[in-house]
Parts: sequence; C-alpha cells; structure tokens
Amino acid sequence: MNLRTTCILALLLCGELLFSQDLVQWRGPNRDGKYPGTDLLKVWPETGPSLLWHFEGLGEGHASATVTGSRIYTAGILDGTGYVFCLSADGKLIWKVPYGPEWVESWPGSRSTPLYYKGKLYLVSGFGNLVCLDAASGKLHWKADLLKEYNGRNIQWGITENLLVEGNKLFCTPGGTEHNIIALDPDTGKLIWSSPGNGEPSAYCSPALIRLPARTILVTHTASSILGIDTRDGKLLWRHPQPNKYSVHANTPCFQNGYLYCVSGYGQGGILMKISADGSVKQEIWRNTDLDYRMGGFIILDGFIYGADDSNDTWYCVDWKTGKTMFSGKISGRGNIIYADGMLYCYGDTGKISLVRPTPAGFQAVSTFAVPYGEDQHWAHLVISNGRLYVRHGNSLMTYDIQEK
Repeated sequence: MNLRTTCILALLLCGELLFSQDLVQWRGPNRDGKYPGTDLLKVWPETGPSLLWHFEGLGEGHASATVTGSRIYTAGILDGTGYVFCLSADGKLIWKVPYGPEWVESWPGSRSTPLYYKGKLYLVSGFGNLVCLDAASGKLHWKADLLKEYNGRNIQWGITENLLVEGNKLFCTPGGTEHNIIALDPDTGKLIWSSPGNGEPSAYCSPALIRLPARTILVTHTASSILGIDTRDGKLLWRHPQPNKYSVHANTPCFQNGYLYCVSGYGQGGILMKISADGSVKQEIWRNTDLDYRMGGFIILDGFIYGADDSNDTWYCVDWKTGKTMFSGKISGRGNIIYADGMLYCYGDTGKISLVRPTPAGFQAVSTFAVPYGEDQHWAHLVISNGRLYVRHGNSLMTYDIQEK
C-alpha cells in the first residue's frame, strides 16, 4: 500500500469517526433510553461491575453524562454558578467553563444534560439562559436569554429541557404566549421560526421527533397539553389535553410504528395515540394510570412498556397495543430506566442500580449494587457508551466496566 492510499484511507476513517460523533443527546441516539452495545455483562459481581474511575467536584446537579469518542461532558453548580465540565475518557478534568447563575432554590442543581452536535455543546439553565460552547475548548460561541429575548415564563422548579436538534434547527421552549416554542440556528443562535403553540408555560419536557414521509413533527408537553409542531415552520398541527396537579411532564415522548406514547406523573398516567400518515391528526387509543412516573423515562421493548410508578415505588410492564398492565414488581424504589443488549438498567432513588431481565412472568433482577459516591437525589439518568456505564450522583460521576471479557 503506497503513501497516497494510506493517507486517503486515514482521511476516510477520520471522516467516518467524526460523522459518527455528530450527535450525542439525551437518553441515547433516538432519545428513547435504548443504547447500542453488544457483549455486555448479563450478571455483575456481588459488589457491582468494576469501577474504572470516579470524578469528584461536579457540584450540585442532576445532569447526565454526554459521552463522545474521547470526552465526557456534564454540568453542575459551584457556589451558585453553573459550569459545564469536560473530562477525558479516563476521568481527568480537561476544562470547566461557567455558563451563568443556576438554580439553587428548591431541589438545587443543574437541570439539563449538554447536547453535543457537530463539535458544539448546547445547554439551557434553570433560568432560561441558553449557551452554545465549543466542545474542544469550552469557548462561548453564542448565548440567548429565553425569558428576556422571547418573553418566556419560568416555572416552579426552573426551566428543565434537554435540547433537541435536527439539521439546521435547534428547538427549545421559552413557554411564552407568543414565543412558546422556537427554532434557532445552531451555528448563530438566530431565530428561524417561532410558534405560539397553545400559549401554555413549559413543563420540564425534553421533546422528541416524529419522522414521517410528509413531514417531521416535534412533540412536547406544555403545562396541560401534548403538542405536535411541524418542524419546517412551527405550525401547530394538533393539541391533546394532558393536565396534572403540578404541570410537570418530564418524560420524553416516544413514537413507534405510527403510535405515540406520552406519560406524566401525579395520577395522569400514560396515553397512546395513533398519528395519521401525514402527521396532521391524532387519536387517543388507550390510557393507563398504573405506570404513572414523573421523570424516570420508560423503555418500549418487544411490544411492552417498562417503567416505574411514582407513588408506590413499584415497576410495571404495560402492553403496548392494549394498555393493559401485564405485571408489576419491586426493584429498587422508583427511578429511571435505560436498556442495552437485552437487559434493563434500573436506577432507583434508593441509590441502588439493578440489572433486570424482562421475562413474560415478571421482572428478574439479576444483579444489584449500591452507588458508592455522591450525595442528594439519585435523579440523573444512566448512560451506556462503549461498554461503560456512567452514573451521576450529585457531586460525583462514576464509570463502570460492563463489557464482557
């Protein structure tokens, strides 16, 4: 192989690697809690998988890890100021950059996980300050005050939104009556379109996309509604009522095979809707109030929905087609859930993480270990990348080896 051929192959390989890292986002590649990976451990040692490293010093926060090929990003609060942290793959601090005042009132801590897109990081604070940073250096590219510039309204526990991007549009929800949901240019921060939605405040929701032949639809919750917005121009296509006691709708919706599942806590439960082929019409199919979780997410797998109830610390399995509760069981307190390589990973608010095999008869908790570092709430969602499990607990980020040898 001559030098020219070698150089061309190297450039192609680099291009492929860069392309594969264009987007790293909340709850995995499709925002559905499912992470790629094979040959992962199906049983852990009694004390848990091998802890590769842990990093202390993140401050208060509920942000998860954003893991690219060589770097890890997250956010936390130190002395009232929000910081984005950049760590190496072996847990060494590369840089930390302040992004402004952060939420230190009830349930203090950074709210949102950084979105990585084409070499930039995007994050919105509890006070509605949106920043775009260079992922390599942490340098500020641009910023926007969503409350001031777009007449947004803050909410009881601070704006909480894991941002969503598609092509040349970055979507966020100021929650104003005029600028309810907006699309910004991810390179410049300039407004592309603004939608009045139905004028309700935001509701802690991280939106999802419905990709159809006719159009792409942004789906999110506002205070008492589920909204479908055309991503081309911000047109409101439909609204479905979904009120609950505290206007909290923190779970990302999920679309699959023509159907949309959305769920809220505080007694409202989950709803399945059929979406028409062109995305312009929705129809309620069923509602289930057993699976009634606030912010732990859910997993749709082989025709079933798995997740935790918020009021009784019970985990449920619900039939996707009928909405019937198939079974329930105790695992590790209410909490968040992700999936990889045939197994469910359940992180309870008791501080225990369980490796669970879903079976037709019920949940089979194969292994469990207690999170050894950090403090305060166990709310940050788990992340899996390249055979590693990333666990955020307050001040600490822990990385475990879950790859079979």
